[in-house]
Amino acid sequence: MNDAAKGAGAPKSFWIISAVSLLWNAFGGFDYTMTKLRDPGYLANFPPEMMPYLDAMPVWASVLWALGVWGALAGSILLLLRSRHAVAAFFLSMIAALGSFAYQFGGGMPASMRTPGFLGMTAVIIVSVVFFWWYARKVRAQGILR
Repeated sequence: MNDAAKGAGAPKSFWIISAVSLLWNAFGGFDYTMTKLRDPGYLANFPPEMMPYLDAMPVWASVLWALGVWGALAGSILLLLRSRHAVAAFFLSMIAALGSFAYQFGGGMPASMRTPGFLGMTAVIIVSVVFFWWYARKVRAQGILR
């Protein structure tokens, strides 16, 4: 058995994927924060109906959005710390993100906001959160997470 399989170390690919995870999910946290703070410069590129939509969002949908964003960021940090709890954080993030998107596509979001760019970004977010959950499970099974 090599050192990584014994949990004594982690391969270079682990650190690269973990760093990419942190950067990606930190941007999610930045987006969430700038949107909630209503930063005028940041919101200038959003469609005009975005803020009324967010203001009308039910509390449960807003909570799911927050859990999706901050759960993913916590998962990234836990992954870098090689904590087995990264798996649970990414799972929570994945379930919350799926619930948030279900609300948006189930009629919560105006059709005019569902642009090809938005749909593409939604797909990238879903694929990334599923990937990071899968990856955390994989490296936990390999003994890289403690």
